[in-house]
Amino acid sequence: MKKFIVGLILLALIIAGYFIFTGNDKKDEKIKKVKVGEVTHSIFYAPQYAAQALGYFEEEGLDVDFILTSGAVKKK
Repeated sequence: MKKFIVGLILLALIIAGYFIFTGNDKKDEKIKKVKVGEVTHSIFYAPQYAAQALGYFEEEGLDVDFILTSGAVKKK
């Protein structure tokens, strides 16, 4: 049983090492254009604006455009 657990841990470390040390070369990837709809400008959307200002989306190969949309509630 101990050999099985040690083998399982070793396998997990090998798999984790593979994903950690095989970097993705994002220079070859195209920038993906993404539109994100928001119903209102509020403090709840602050993290996405902070991520955009800090360049996190560009690091991941995304060109994010935030657009204001109408809500899902029908107006009478």
